[in-house]
Amino acid sequence: MSATPQKNRASRRVLAAAAGLATVGALVAAMPAGAHDRGHGHGGGHGHGHKPRTVDVQLLSFNDLHGNLEPPAGSAGNVSETQPDGTVKAIPAGGVEYLATSLRTARKGNPYSVTAAGGDMVGASPLLSGLFHDEPTIEALNGLDLDVTAVGNHEFDEGATELARLQNGGCHPVEGCYEKGKKFKGADFPYLAANVTKEKTGKPLLKPYTVWKKNGVKIGFIGVTLEGTPDIVTANGVKGLKFHDEVETINKYARELDRKGVKSIVALIHEGGAPASTSYNYDCDSPGAGDGISGPIVDIAKGITPKVDALVTGHTHQAYVCTVPDPSGKPRMVTSASSFGKLYTDTTLTYDRRTNDIVRTSVKSANHIVTREQPKAPDMTRLIDRWNKLAAPIANKPQGWISADINGRGSTAPEKPLGNVIADAQLEGLAPADKGGAEVAFMNPGGIRADLVHKASGSEGDGVVTYGEAFTVQPFTNMMNVVDLTGAQLVTALQQQVSGPNEASPKILQVSKGLTYTLDLTKSGADRVVAGTIKLNGEAIDPARTYRVAMNEFLAGGGDGFPALGQGTNKLVGASDLDLFNAYLAAHSTATAPLAPPATDRITVIQ
Repeated sequence: MSATPQKNRASRRVLAAAAGLATVGALVAAMPAGAHDRGHGHGGGHGHGHKPRTVDVQLLSFNDLHGNLEPPAGSAGNVSETQPDGTVKAIPAGGVEYLATSLRTARKGNPYSVTAAGGDMVGASPLLSGLFHDEPTIEALNGLDLDVTAVGNHEFDEGATELARLQNGGCHPVEGCYEKGKKFKGADFPYLAANVTKEKTGKPLLKPYTVWKKNGVKIGFIGVTLEGTPDIVTANGVKGLKFHDEVETINKYARELDRKGVKSIVALIHEGGAPASTSYNYDCDSPGAGDGISGPIVDIAKGITPKVDALVTGHTHQAYVCTVPDPSGKPRMVTSASSFGKLYTDTTLTYDRRTNDIVRTSVKSANHIVTREQPKAPDMTRLIDRWNKLAAPIANKPQGWISADINGRGSTAPEKPLGNVIADAQLEGLAPADKGGAEVAFMNPGGIRADLVHKASGSEGDGVVTYGEAFTVQPFTNMMNVVDLTGAQLVTALQQQVSGPNEASPKILQVSKGLTYTLDLTKSGADRVVAGTIKLNGEAIDPARTYRVAMNEFLAGGGDGFPALGQGTNKLVGASDLDLFNAYLAAHSTATAPLAPPATDRITVIQ
């Protein structure tokens, strides 16, 4: 068994805080203790005397962990791999016990190794982490020897003050310390948020960049989240903050690093794209028509200064290792490692000691599966067991029964079986006149964070849905709203699923029973929603009539690119989405009559 990570930290890594950032303010009053002298101590240079001109630096990276300490269940825990014969195989992957082993194995024989992440390490987390405001995940990341991460949009779910606590430590302001005699220490790696400033002062919320150093080798890391974070996080989460253009911000700090003599630069960007194939081993640079990668990261990559040598990305939960030309036309590596710790990326950066820069032509990168067939890291098993004991009284309580898997996150269809269950639960809970009088309910697909899996996750038995499993599906605990919207606004909202900010990557709302319409994907923009087909309980939507509509507070605030839903009036605030979900499971299932996956016949899709 290896020594616990904390014991050898000082000898292991060197991570210098970016100089001259004293102005950042109280949020990041100091680098984490001990962070200045952390280097993976697998051995120094190349012996005495003459140093070779180049040295290979290993960059290990991952993104969108979302507090998945235990292996993610069901289809959400699989990675797609294309076989030599062209068939696609689903391989179970992920879980920090395996991620730790993968990273530690990969580092062997690499004296220069740095580990970075692309954001969303926490937020929308399963109960094991979410119940404790993600302290278990930060503790696990410390143990994984993470050197640096960008912030993602989910790091703002609980606001800037809570993000600062995750960085700097201290017990939760409301719930206090979770373990007797133990104070939460915070992250011993820096969170970078170069494009997030405080509205009042204009100063960065957190460090914009940091510099990793070892034996004279220096690599700068700049971290940004997507500029559109305020559109996908609750208003409270981003209160008092301003989010700036990713390209302009990275270029600004790349110039600053360059002036300080740091010529090797990696950008950590919480924004991503979609490769033409969902297989992790797809050749993203294959030249066929329709091949490659699309999405926001392409334009971002094309705009970032050639001073930046590689881009580690995230947010879209996709797996890719692509090259995208920089503004000078030279190819540059852009990577993403799926989500939930199922993959990690291993990139070789060849560092030229004479120029202090990366030799771009020799950058190599590949994604690797975090298989569940390798040994578990004992320190991570102990961490999970410790927090599971604290969570058990709440987590293991049965809420209902299901007869088979009900797919949500793992479904790629526009209408998801679990989406229907959630929307129906919201409608049923809020339909009574005194609860809001809802006639229809909408659920945002991104808020469904997992599948309901029939196989037991613990000792509860197959088919039992525990509180922990229900929480993993709906971890935000959003309060429900019921509002007045006109029929015209309803139609506009449905059109906004496939137009405006959602045109390139549609966000199809999950709808409660009774609402039906046709989605014609052969058309473009708003026309994809065939207006004449939209009906509620068999009757065409009347543009002039007022309807009572249920949705979570995030959607009711116009989130996810649905400004029409933000125009609601006569608001009534109801129970939380999780409470309604659990109440529905209790009302519609028993051990002898479990809930079956519902039909998906509300949205007729033409492709």
